Amino acid sequence: MNDVATGEPINWDEVERLFTDFRFSAFRLETLQRYESEDEREPFRRFLGGEIERSSILKEWQAEIREGIGNGRTYSRVHVVTEPLSDYVRFECAWAYRSNVTAGENIRILAVEEGEWPDELPRLDYWLFDSRRLLVMNYTAEGALLTTELVDDPDSVAAACAWRDRAVHLSIPYHEYEARFDTYMRPR
Repeated sequence: MNDVATGEPINWDEVERLFTDFRFSAFRLETLQRYESEDEREPFRRFLGGEIERSSILKEWQAEIREGIGNGRTYSRVHVVTEPLSDYVRFECAWAYRSNVTAGENIRILAVEEGEWPDELPRLDYWLFDSRRLLVMNYTAEGALLTTELVDDPDSVAAACAWRDRAVHLSIPYHEYEARFDTYMRPR
């Protein structure tokens, strides 16, 4: 189920080109409970100290979403999260997801109990563009991005489309999930 053909490694400029070149839809499946990014270190530290800070990176992404939506594109993601939520997932929800949804990204949450995983879904992070271009995101165990691979294998792309559909079916809209928590994503 998790098998995806090996793709062609691509650099970050090529990844960014995928975001400018797609015509209709960009979908992201997120499966990690922590992502490590230099750009998020300080906002994450502040979040743990009780602050929610917006950054220029988020503003740029949200502007890209708004512009893309204005051009007829859709942006969506499903994040498979384990409960209880990790500090990082709480941060991601409060720091990014709230404002990304406001910008027009369709974010959904598939919550599972720790130690469980949804049937028929891989533990694989990827972007799927126009249901035909698959970008596999390879991470370290700590959540740092290692490599990005563009996979053109038709069977792998078809599997990613099926996983997307399954994840969307099993998940709920972010705003419904968020209603269960306070501002800092602590259970109410």
